[in-house]
Formats: sequence, structure tokens, C-alpha cells
Amino acid sequence: MRDAFHEDLDRISDQLVEMSRLAGSAMTRATTSLLDADLSLAESVIAADQRIDDLRAELDELGVDVLARQQPVATDLRIVVTALHMGSSLERMGDLAQHIAKITRLRYPASAVPPEARAVIVEMGQIASRLVQQAGSIIAAKDVDAALALSDEDDDMDRLHRQVFTMLASPTWSQPTDVAVDITLLSRYYERFADHAVAVSRQVVYLVTGDWSHLHGTPEATPGT
Repeated sequence: MRDAFHEDLDRISDQLVEMSRLAGSAMTRATTSLLDADLSLAESVIAADQRIDDLRAELDELGVDVLARQQPVATDLRIVVTALHMGSSLERMGDLAQHIAKITRLRYPASAVPPEARAVIVEMGQIASRLVQQAGSIIAAKDVDAALALSDEDDDMDRLHRQVFTMLASPTWSQPTDVAVDITLLSRYYERFADHAVAVSRQVVYLVTGDWSHLHGTPEATPGT
């Protein structure tokens, strides 16, 4: 019975890692579609989000089944419940990548990113992709030290998010309102994506140590974010 339980826990971990891989792929491709005004690539990101949603549903079903069959307590219970929270964050990360791809589709054949905003969007995309890749490795290895370090790396994304608002408020910004709205939304999507990567890493710290303190600042479950 315990062997079956640990096999279930391994399956849960594997699904979380796969969700992180898919979310990272979606973010990378969504950013490329945005910068290149690539409608075909954007549509593939939008369609592929269903796979992340399906994995989340499978994870929830497996987690509930484990809770019902095994009735875990203490550390084992913490592992299952924490995994369900991580699945929620990873699903939202996929949604955020999809939102970026939808802006590509909305503005096609034009690019949604004007030349003066291109550098900051490129950097935000790179940081987002790196954070989710690291989050997947943290899940697989249950690496507490790397999880704690990930929060520090999120500071770069926060800096860029502030930079976007400085750019939009500058007297030299001459783009129309719809472009400013797009850039504001895009910056928010990247910033929230990074926040969810950090939330996943904090859940790993809690899973391994049982320490609640690192969960403070976890993104709220706002619809679509």
C-alpha cells in the first residue's frame, strides 16, 4: 500500500514538472510571436494551453483520489495539498502566456510592441522563461536553497515592470492609447507570471520544511492572473 502511495506521489511530482515545462514553452513561444507578429505561432500557444488545463484537472483528480484512498497525515498530507496549490499556479502561468499570444493575434498583422518598448519586453520574456525553468528544476529536486534564491531573481522582473510605467509616463512616449494599453497589460502578464513562479518555489520550501513563513506574498487567486 505504501509503495502505491509513493508511486502516486511520484506521478504528482512528474505532472508538476511537465506543467512547468509546458508553461515555459508557452511563454517563450508567446514572446516570440509577440515580437515577430507571428500569428501562426500565437495560435499554437493559445491552442496548447488546453494541455496544461488538462494536466491540472488530472492532477486535481489524482490528488483527491490519494486523499480519499490513503488518508495521508503530517508530511504526506502536506505534500499532496501543496502539490495542488502548485498546480494552480502553473495553470495560471499557462493562462498568462496565452494572454500574451492573444495580444499578438489582436494586433496582427502589426506588432503590438513598438520599437521603444521592444528591449524591455525582450528582457521580461527572457526572465519569465528562466524563472519557470528554474521552478521546474526546483520541483523535481525539492531544492530549498534554489527555491529561496528564486525570490531574489524576481526582483529583476519587478524592476522592469516599474520601468514600463516610467516609459509610458515619459514626455517622449508618442504612441497611441491602444499601444499604451497593450504594453501595460503585457508588463502585468509577465510580472504575474514571475510571481507565480516564485509562489511555486515557496510552496516547495513549505513542502520540504513545513515552514509557513515563506508563503507570505504568494499571489492571490485572482481570475485570469
